[in-house]
Amino acid sequence: MSSASTPKPYLNPYLAGILLGIVLFLAFFITGSGLGASGGLNRLLVFFQDSFWPEHIDQVPYLLKLAGGDSNPLDSWIVFLTVGTIAGGFLSGWLGRRLKWETNKGPQISTGNRWFMAFVGGALMGYGARLARGCTSGQALSGGAVLSVGSWAFMLAVFAGAYALAYFLRKAWN
Repeated sequence: MSSASTPKPYLNPYLAGILLGIVLFLAFFITGSGLGASGGLNRLLVFFQDSFWPEHIDQVPYLLKLAGGDSNPLDSWIVFLTVGTIAGGFLSGWLGRRLKWETNKGPQISTGNRWFMAFVGGALMGYGARLARGCTSGQALSGGAVLSVGSWAFMLAVFAGAYALAYFLRKAWN
C-alpha cells in the first residue's frame, strides 16, 4: 500500500477536546448559543417540505413558525453550522485519506440488516432529539457546558439506554 493511500493518524484526543472546547466557547461568545445539529437538520427538512407540501406546513403551528408567510427556514445561523459540519467532516475525511464507502458490521449480521438497524436507530434518535428539544451534541456539549440539569439527565439517560440496548444487540457484533 502506498503512502498516498495510507490514512493519516487521528488527532490527539486531548488536543481535539481542547479545540472543541474553544469552538464551543466561541459559539457561545459570537452567537449567544451553543452547538447542535438537530435544529439545522430540522430547518432543512422544513424547507424541503415547504417546497413540495406547503399545505402541510400551513396546518402545523410548529412548522408555520419556521416557514409560514415570508419567513425562510434556512434563515438561521444553525443551518450554516449544520452545513459547515457536514462539509468539514467530508473535507477532514478527504484530507486524512479516510474517505471511502463501507458498512461497518459484525460477522453475525448481514449488510441489509445493519443498514436497517442504522435507519431505525437514527429515526429513534431524531425523534428523541426533537422530543428532548436538542440532539446529543447540543444537549451534552452546550447544555452540559452551562450545567443544565436537564442536559445532564438527558446524557445519563442516553448512556444508560445505550448500555441496556447493547446487551440485546451484542450478538449482531460478535
